[in-house]
This record gives sequence, structure tokens and C-alpha cells, in this order.
Amino acid sequence: MGIIIKPIVTEKQTAITEKKANRVGFRVTPDANKLEIKAAIEDLYGVKVVKINTMNYDGKRKSRYTKSGVVNGKEAAFKKAIVTLKEGETIDFFANI
Repeated sequence: MGIIIKPIVTEKQTAITEKKANRVGFRVTPDANKLEIKAAIEDLYGVKVVKINTMNYDGKRKSRYTKSGVVNGKEAAFKKAIVTLKEGETIDFFANI
């Protein structure tokens, strides 16, 4: 399994990308470090990575009410990486659609 799980394409991340065009967000494996993330992105997308910021998120507790009672659970914990690319380079996630 690779280090990069999926790119983050949400309203909040899109606002960050529009403000600073060379920043992209990825969901990565929790045990990956910045050097591994940098190597994986440069290899996969063919771009030059300048800087990486990582964030660890704990899983949220969720509960819902059903006919049989309250069902409790938890979302999975994950790690997010905000990647700053070299000036002038971009990654187009929708190019091959």
C-alpha cells in the first residue's frame, strides 16, 4: 500500500488552494514522515515539493439512534499533509477524467 491515500478536495482545501495556488492537501498513512511523503508526491506527480506540513487527527466519536437503541462508534483517525509546491507548478487532479 502506498503512502498517499487520496487527495483532499473539499471546500476548505479548495479555498486554501485558491488563495495560494501552489498548496495541495493529501490524506496520508499515519506512520509516514515528511521525507517519505515528499518522495512519494514527487515520484507520483512529477513536481518539486518545497515544504510539507502534517497534521494528525483523532477519530471522532459518533452515536445514532436506531429502533434497537443507541449505536455508538468511532470514525477512523487519519493524518493530513499540506504540500507546498515549487512556484509555478500545480497538480491537476481532474486532468484524466
